[in-house]
Amino acid sequence: MDISFFVMTIIYIRFVRRFLQTSQTMPREEKLLLGTQIALGTVAGLSFFTPKYVDESVEWTWKLGLVACLHVCYHVREQRLPRMLIQAIVPFVSVALFSDLLKLLFPSFHDSYDDTISLIAMAALTWLIAFTVYTSRQRKALDKEQEERERERQINEAAKAELERLVSERTAEITRQKEELQEALSELRAVQNQLIQQEKLASLGELTAGIAHEIQNPLNFVNNFSEVSAELVTELREEREKGAQRDEGLELELLEDLAKNLQKITHHGGRASSIVKGMLQHSRASTGQREPTDLNALADEYLKLAYHGLRAKDKTFNARFDITADPGIGKVSVVPQDIGRVLLNMYNNAFYATQQRVHLNQPGYQPTVTVRTECANEMVRIYVGDNGTGMPEAVKAKMFQPFFTTKPTGQGTGLGLSLAYDIITKGHGGTIEVESKEGVGTTFIIELPA
Repeated sequence: MDISFFVMTIIYIRFVRRFLQTSQTMPREEKLLLGTQIALGTVAGLSFFTPKYVDESVEWTWKLGLVACLHVCYHVREQRLPRMLIQAIVPFVSVALFSDLLKLLFPSFHDSYDDTISLIAMAALTWLIAFTVYTSRQRKALDKEQEERERERQINEAAKAELERLVSERTAEITRQKEELQEALSELRAVQNQLIQQEKLASLGELTAGIAHEIQNPLNFVNNFSEVSAELVTELREEREKGAQRDEGLELELLEDLAKNLQKITHHGGRASSIVKGMLQHSRASTGQREPTDLNALADEYLKLAYHGLRAKDKTFNARFDITADPGIGKVSVVPQDIGRVLLNMYNNAFYATQQRVHLNQPGYQPTVTVRTECANEMVRIYVGDNGTGMPEAVKAKMFQPFFTTKPTGQGTGLGLSLAYDIITKGHGGTIEVESKEGVGTTFIIELPA
């Protein structure tokens, strides 16, 4: 018995097992192939070492090994490589089985065409070997491609892990920077609020200086009329003590004078009270509530306070100031405390500009600040002009920026015009414009909805 086909089949079964990796993916088929391989190996061993105990009738059993391989490949026929193995095995198995069938049924015919049948079997075997080698190379190419894909996957995963690490580090860095920026922003806001309060306190100080001068006049009137009234009361008491000789006409005249004095005391007391009320309104925090306000009276009040506040600092300074009020304005819905701060800041800047020009000692120069109000096209305009030093274009471009100031260190925070701009534009929906010519003067134009 020729055991070469047994050896070939055993080797081919081993090849199929490794090729399809049945031990890992097909445990049931692995048992079938392994059992067949062992059985064929046993038959081949007995045939080689004890040929007298092995009948040639079992020679066909090696074909069962190839059939088993076909069976296993058929189970995974949806895959390309197992289908190629089926194409490799089927011709050889078919020829071998057909040869055995002819030999069994038609032995003479088989003997007559034995050479032809052997040639066909050799061709089928060659096809089996060639196609199996080709399939094996395809598998190696596929394995190589899978290895490359796996390598690329590992590289991608490593790159992804590195990217995630970098993103995590960057996120942590951004979070830390965000926390630092938030902390810095909180500190800046605290400093800004502090500077705003300083600006308010500075304007309040200037307002208080003006109030101290402005309130002195009504207080002097109150004191003078109080003294005169006290004298009238004394005269009236003396006249009433005369009894029947008293002059009722004189008493009536004294009473009328006393009533007039009391009216004047009430008037000037009210004047002093309104000044103090204005100071309190300016000093307290704005509630943001709008109320009908007489802008003409407000503009006039703060103009006087600003002038006297500067005079309190510099007794040598004198300036002419006047206001031209449009009576058609009436009362406008604004936040009076905020508009008062804006006007006070404008007036202070105007008087400061004229004061600086005075220091230039120009002959014939008369410092002047003018205020004019008007109502047009449902808008109220307030013009604050001066004939001071004026501003160059570079200063005009920055004048509303926070912390920008042209005053010497310690004399300005640089927040006055910035706050004024925010109050008018954001708080009241208005606008602020400036017209200035260096060496001639400056005019601020405030426009508010009527």
